[in-house]
Amino acid sequence: MPLPALDSTDSEAILELLEKVTADASQIQDELLEEILTTNANTQYLKGFLNGYSNKQLFKKAVPVVEYQDIEPFVDRIANGESSHLISAHPITELLLSSGTSGGKRKAIPTTAEEPRRRAFYASLTATILNKHIEFWNQGKQMNFRFIMPEMTTLGGLAVTNAVSSNFRRSRMQNRSNCWNNDTSPDEVILCQDIKQSMYCQLVCGLVQRDAVVRIGTTYASGFLRVIKFLEEHWQELCSNIKTGHISDWIIDPGCQKAVSSILSQQMPCLADSIEIECRSGSWGGIVKRLWPRTKCIEVVSTGTMTQYIPNLEFYCGGVPLVSMYYAASEGFFGLNLKPLSDPYNVSYTLVPWMAYYEFLPLGHKQSTTQEHSQDNDTNCMSTLGELVDLVNVQIGQQYELVVTTFTGLYRYRVGDVLMVTDFHNNTPQFKVVQRRNVVLSIDLDKTTEEGLLKAVSKAMQILEPLGYLLTDYSSYADMSSFPGHYVLFWELQMRENAGIAAVLERVQMEGCCNVVEESLDGMYKTLRRRSNVIDRLEIRVVKRGTFDGLMDLFLSEGASLNQYKTPKSIKSEKAIQFLNSMVVETFFSRVLPAFPPTG
Repeated sequence: MPLPALDSTDSEAILELLEKVTADASQIQDELLEEILTTNANTQYLKGFLNGYSNKQLFKKAVPVVEYQDIEPFVDRIANGESSHLISAHPITELLLSSGTSGGKRKAIPTTAEEPRRRAFYASLTATILNKHIEFWNQGKQMNFRFIMPEMTTLGGLAVTNAVSSNFRRSRMQNRSNCWNNDTSPDEVILCQDIKQSMYCQLVCGLVQRDAVVRIGTTYASGFLRVIKFLEEHWQELCSNIKTGHISDWIIDPGCQKAVSSILSQQMPCLADSIEIECRSGSWGGIVKRLWPRTKCIEVVSTGTMTQYIPNLEFYCGGVPLVSMYYAASEGFFGLNLKPLSDPYNVSYTLVPWMAYYEFLPLGHKQSTTQEHSQDNDTNCMSTLGELVDLVNVQIGQQYELVVTTFTGLYRYRVGDVLMVTDFHNNTPQFKVVQRRNVVLSIDLDKTTEEGLLKAVSKAMQILEPLGYLLTDYSSYADMSSFPGHYVLFWELQMRENAGIAAVLERVQMEGCCNVVEESLDGMYKTLRRRSNVIDRLEIRVVKRGTFDGLMDLFLSEGASLNQYKTPKSIKSEKAIQFLNSMVVETFFSRVLPAFPPTG
């Protein structure tokens, strides 16, 4: 079932196709699965389960549901030079690296030469939806901050990179799309391997062309806030460069020097003065809108764990809409936001039936004793993996873990994301991204999810927000160094009006935050917390400003990509915990036991 050819200029036809695809989701999914199984029937992996057949019922009965560690040996063999036919009928051309910041280990996801066609199809749908909802969104320049990792090569000759870098390089080889031709930053700046030089030069380019910018973005909301923080720290130097027409001496990358020098070909004192006026105004509230007044939207992923950054984004962006357009992973591009201007806290994605074959593992609300004692850290996962649900059979309000079968050698593969169905568009479900399955805090029988922790932290911050504090970022770990163990939260705070952290935090307020966090956690935590010698008092450790930038640098030094980086909400790395502890300025503990959870 080949993808249809799309005329990117015919928005009406593309929207009609999207309506048809979502209405015929069941048929498209069945046809797509049959195509995947028929094409790959004789691969070593599938042949071992299906013996060359492509029957859906046999597929569901015989092919196991797997995680990355189950397919990793096949990926390693192909990376070392064995045939792609181990898992894919089409030659595997590239391995896409995941961030590794959620689960602690980077995955290498196979992809084939045919996959860019699906990405292009997905991109056409995305652009058409944006064009429908945001007037003139593409009538100008886009300032999209990208940081491209170097391409490595396996022993078998396969390229290894991440999805953002792969997309950029492929589009560049194909003379780039019309949309990307409107970037404020030249290729040489984006391709610079020194992140600080690249970010500085991308800001120079964006500020010089400030009146032409209509779209701003990064991959994740957290990344955009890091750009704003970098601007706060370097705006005076940036203004000096623009005023004099010369780039700073510490920019030594040859590509950056050449590209930016051509943009700074003349002195622009009036432009520099106007930027300086905004940056010196005393408040950075609305700074994005003030520096780039034509901006129609900020395109960042702000769903799932990224929702914690929405208040900070709204503060800096000054009313410019936050648009979270897509749901994607290293494993593929899956969902689209059909209502880009919806409240950023209530974004739902619609799965595109043509992008992969989807199954859903229902997550229950109660756990059996067996599950509570299981070594599997899955949150609220049903005891059997045999009861997977097809795309069109999910239920509104139910949470599921996403399982995909793709054209690139993934069969019944657990992506690791927990999704909640919110509605249907025609016959295709829409959902919110809730959390990552494998990120939890646990001392005993308690299992605190990423979503549960986020809700608790957000509620606690209601104590500090009226005082002008913003939570820049946070993370946590279960401290088992003493008995009983306890939850530790690392908080980085700043004052809303750019004044820095107050010299002394009121102990009663911070202890109140600790108490609210505990009260907001689930019944199992509160029950165990009230028992003697099971879980000790929750602790908040306030860290210096810039700590989470330093944590990001630590992960980047170990191979993570800035485009993909997400602050891990549950720290597993001893080195990362040691770093965070070295940045602590004050500690606070809960002082009262949480109330008994309601019974019944």
